Amino acid sequence: MTHGNIEPPASSAVAAKWQKARETSDELIDHAMVEAAYANVHLRSLFPLISHGSLHFSRCTTFPWTNDVPSIYPASGGGFRVIRMNEPVGSSRQIVGDADSAEEAAALVVAHLPPGCGPAIDGTADELDRP
Repeated sequence: MTHGNIEPPASSAVAAKWQKARETSDELIDHAMVEAAYANVHLRSLFPLISHGSLHFSRCTTFPWTNDVPSIYPASGGGFRVIRMNEPVGSSRQIVGDADSAEEAAALVVAHLPPGCGPAIDGTADELDRP
């Protein structure tokens, strides 16, 4: 199932995962988050992960995932909260910001992508650090 005239991601693993995310039950994820992220060329090139109603992104397609890209959560009372779950050198939560719309939340994620963040690689987080 596709929505609109948006080009699919280059990586087949990324494309397949986005298709699965876009077809996930409305009971498991707010599709406004998924579609807003998918509409953004930067986020569409990352590997999407859905967990407990939130949308996460990895710079690799195989576990262990990267943990340096912020995630989008539905906020209680409406809107969205963007949180970086784990800093690259620690285990903490950093609130990036709140957004009224899913599009604003996606833009917040993009504004806080790690330096040099490009399309997800077919591999693990460990392989990102290799020359």
